[in-house]
Amino acid sequence: MKRSILTLSAVFLVAFSSSAQKVEFEEYDLSNGMHVILHQDKSAPVVITSVMYHVGAKDEQPDRTGMAHFFEHLLFEGSENIPNGEWFKMVSSNGGRNNANTTDDRTYYYEIFPSNKLELGLWMESERLLHPIIKQDGVDTQNEVVKEEKRLRVDNQPYSRFLEYVKLNMFKKHPYKGTTIGKMAHLDAATLDEFLAFNKKFYVPNNATLVVAGDIDLKTTKKLIEDYFGPIPRGNDIVRSFPKEDPITETITATGYDPNIQIPAIMAAYRTPSMKTRDSRVLDMISSYLSGGRSSVLYKKLVDTKKMALEAGAINLSQEDYGTYILFGLPQGETKLEDIVKEIDEEVVKIQTDLISEKAYQKLQNQFENNYVNSNSSVEGIANSLARYNVLFGDTNLINTEIDIYRSITREEIREVAKKYLNPNQRLILNYLPEKK
Repeated sequence: MKRSILTLSAVFLVAFSSSAQKVEFEEYDLSNGMHVILHQDKSAPVVITSVMYHVGAKDEQPDRTGMAHFFEHLLFEGSENIPNGEWFKMVSSNGGRNNANTTDDRTYYYEIFPSNKLELGLWMESERLLHPIIKQDGVDTQNEVVKEEKRLRVDNQPYSRFLEYVKLNMFKKHPYKGTTIGKMAHLDAATLDEFLAFNKKFYVPNNATLVVAGDIDLKTTKKLIEDYFGPIPRGNDIVRSFPKEDPITETITATGYDPNIQIPAIMAAYRTPSMKTRDSRVLDMISSYLSGGRSSVLYKKLVDTKKMALEAGAINLSQEDYGTYILFGLPQGETKLEDIVKEIDEEVVKIQTDLISEKAYQKLQNQFENNYVNSNSSVEGIANSLARYNVLFGDTNLINTEIDIYRSITREEIREVAKKYLNPNQRLILNYLPEKK
């Protein structure tokens, strides 16, 4: 009886958490095409002002890679009304903090201020859009900053190049074949006119979503938004037409080298559908089943039990146009790379052949419920999610409803999706080896 009561309590707890985490928001468009999303949360005197631009590494010219990420840095140089070098000082001196990040699909800027600094946050983001200073000295300064970031995060970091090799071999036509940070030679060769043209094309209100979240008065906030963003001219509509990849029908074998490692690794990578699809969410669940912590299938088998690997896991890298599903392992001792692939394949075949256990399925559901609650637990996380669901999925309310998709995924679907995408003739096998000096 006690066990039944505890189970029932857990059910009520999940139900309560799910309903309590529903995010209320309001969204509308300005006349210039900027999309606005407002979320009121008066639990703390904090406000987030953020803008997500629908521009990422995939929007660059093939001989000018790294441009989107470069702009993430360049647009902190200042504006006509914010002197060079003063952006971060202005934020911190007003009790705030800020940052930005870039992916293949979008670029995101945000400030977190005390709620009485709402107008300041809106003004600063409108300045970034309306009055950016893009001059050669700023380009030269940020060029060195980006090069240093590449040295720290890529060139000198162990295992930091594996994704570069995976993408290069998985994508032959689509611009996902490149990296977000790009090639420094391309940035060196770019002219000031090219930087100005990139800004003019992509940094326009009709390619942006503004999210204001936190302790706000809705009426006052709307007026401020109209005052600061309403007068900004609409840009030309952006037309995207990326080439489609041909299906992978036989195993691709490739080798990558890394001067920063002593232990090799092996990756089996599969091209998968857009993050917008139901199948992509099913692959999320398969990834968690295989690789969600030390109790997961691959870790228990390869690391704990057989002691064949130092690390093993799965990554579902889902993106706007395609996804890349990666299974990987780092061998222990004299274990051969091909033996790790063989052991991983055995577990994939089990998923393709038999239904995962009911216990494992319930564990997955619990994990995704927990992820859902955690993602909506802070106003900062909510602001990011609202922008992302709007820009990349075209459905802001997925912040509330995507969990229902995961809840509805069945064990049968897990089996069928594994059979559909995770087959040897549909993959890349990448041997990731130490580079011999």
